[in-house]
Amino acid sequence: MKLAMVKLTMVKLAMGLLLLALAPLGAVASEAGVELDRMPSDVHPNDPASLQRGAQVFMNYCAGCHNASYMRYNRLKDIGLDDKQIEANLIFTGAKVGELIKNAMDPRDAKGWFGAPPPDLTVIARSRASGAGSGADWLYTYLRSFYRDPSRPTGWNNLVFPNVGMPHVLYGLQGQQVLATEVQMLPRRGGKKEDALPVEVHKLTVEKPGSMSAAEYDRLVADLVNFLVYMGEPAQQSRRQLGLYVLIFLGVLFGFAYALKKEFWKDVH
Repeated sequence: MKLAMVKLTMVKLAMGLLLLALAPLGAVASEAGVELDRMPSDVHPNDPASLQRGAQVFMNYCAGCHNASYMRYNRLKDIGLDDKQIEANLIFTGAKVGELIKNAMDPRDAKGWFGAPPPDLTVIARSRASGAGSGADWLYTYLRSFYRDPSRPTGWNNLVFPNVGMPHVLYGLQGQQVLATEVQMLPRRGGKKEDALPVEVHKLTVEKPGSMSAAEYDRLVADLVNFLVYMGEPAQQSRRQLGLYVLIFLGVLFGFAYALKKEFWKDVH
């Protein structure tokens, strides 16, 4: 009897720990109840052109407010740039190539302007991963979901992150979107029109076009997100390549070890 009670207690404890571990994932996934768009599959994490364009967008539009304080400028050499290119095109603060990517914004000023200091973006792609999708999916959807909202201090809001303090810094490229609400009738099991359930559906429509088409803007955002994913783990590609070599080595070593074992034990039986 006591053994059964101990087993039951251990099962309850394990279930409780599992629920605690999954709770943050559920909170992130249901932050706004928006289904995330998938990061385009043709954007590759080892594509230097995509990463370089993403770095350019980040430095020109993001780095003025957001730090990447766990990333050094000289890591950009991994994506095909040299020191002169980095200094001439991507450093606007007078920093050295070997320094961390930081800006001069005072966090206290930022809190007064935006309600909270802008987050560090070095590992933002990893921190936004959830059961609803990868961190890249979240960022790709977020950066395309801003819309005009006069009730907000910045004049902007976001479907993925409601009441966000960040303004839409890329609106000149994407244009200005507005949130339209439609009521759609959702049929029930019976299929009768009078039994249908009215459901509000939110859609974003472009009210004022930007300098890019929708396809061009989506591609620019995908390249930016690709760079943010790269910053989260710059050594990811080399780590995977090294892991493949290690597995091949272990496979060869297993073959030699098995042959040696057979040689040692051939006369035992």
